[in-house]
Amino acid sequence: MLVLSRKSLESVVVGQSRSFEQLLKVTVLEIKNGRVRLGFEAAAGIPVHRSEVWERIRAAGDLDSTREDTAVPVAG
Repeated sequence: MLVLSRKSLESVVVGQSRSFEQLLKVTVLEIKNGRVRLGFEAAAGIPVHRSEVWERIRAAGDLDSTREDTAVPVAG
């Protein structure tokens, strides 16, 4: 497991270094009362799910199902 520290409004990018294609960008939006709000930006074809939803989809054998937890752009 990779562990990184980020401050509010700082990001982490996941992608292929050879083509510089960004697959996923995770940004810390807010840190308040021991909770962290994260923003996810992913290409349209990449499903993004909370882990418990991903586990249910995986258990059902259908990882290509609807994008139930797709990240929504946040203004601001």
